[in-house]
Amino acid sequence: MRRALRQGLFELHYQPLVNLEDGKVIGAEALVRLPRDGGSEVGPSEFIPLLEDTGLILPLGAWVQREVCRQGRQWLDEGKAIEVLAVNLSATEIRSGHVQGQLRDILAETGFPPDRLELEVTESGLMSRGSQAVEFLRSLKSLGIKLALDDFGTGYSSLAYLRRFPVDKLKIDRSFIRYVPDETGDMQLVATIVAMARGFGLRVQAEGVETEAQRLFLKKLGCDLWQGYLCSPPLPAAAFADRFLSSTGLRMRMRRDISTMQAKAGYTERQLSPVIDNLMRIAAFFAPFWTDPTKINNTYLCTR
Repeated sequence: MRRALRQGLFELHYQPLVNLEDGKVIGAEALVRLPRDGGSEVGPSEFIPLLEDTGLILPLGAWVQREVCRQGRQWLDEGKAIEVLAVNLSATEIRSGHVQGQLRDILAETGFPPDRLELEVTESGLMSRGSQAVEFLRSLKSLGIKLALDDFGTGYSSLAYLRRFPVDKLKIDRSFIRYVPDETGDMQLVATIVAMARGFGLRVQAEGVETEAQRLFLKKLGCDLWQGYLCSPPLPAAAFADRFLSSTGLRMRMRRDISTMQAKAGYTERQLSPVIDNLMRIAAFFAPFWTDPTKINNTYLCTR
């Protein structure tokens, strides 16, 4: 692990976050990967516990935060639309007491807008701060970032804590989504979590969505966002941008050409806008097939 950190062998992959209402990809969750020699990967379940035990999770976490903010700033500078990039905080990082200052410096260094960064914290991780958990979250909120309570339902799940925690979103754990819509108990539990979040004025995101039936069930409940292999596995930054963000750049290039088209043909921007919108819909539909024809079955589920 030390060698991997020292030699920069860790990679970040990005899994799309999809709006359930319109199917638009609004951002991504950044997930750490460690490639093996030969092309396979060491799974997070293997290396994260080792990093936690050795304390190496702290320098890795700092690298992840800096790299996500750097990448996000680059995408924004390229004209790509990113509403949110999410990063996980480990229990060790939460206990360290250095997260707020570290993030303040990283945001200033990279220029990434704090309101487009989301930190995902688990209930068990927060409980490691004991009575200071609420103050810890408030210190992060003071930076202007968003907070999500991850793996909701698997930890303490105390309504008293939920009422006090200054979070913006609940993430429904994949273990509750896995057997939807076959298990009535899981369906009732998910429906309860969504209704409860609504009552507290929080957004809701489901993870681990792998079937169309699951997506439709969540949409019917009024869940806000989803992520999962039904849309896409986590992708390297370049592949994620190519598949889900490239149409924004295309739209900008079209807009820049408007003045030339106006001069040559006498059209106004108002007349050309519907044409551009239709071209973008066509480009969004066919883009996945240019690199992977197997995506035809789920293209309508998550668009650019």
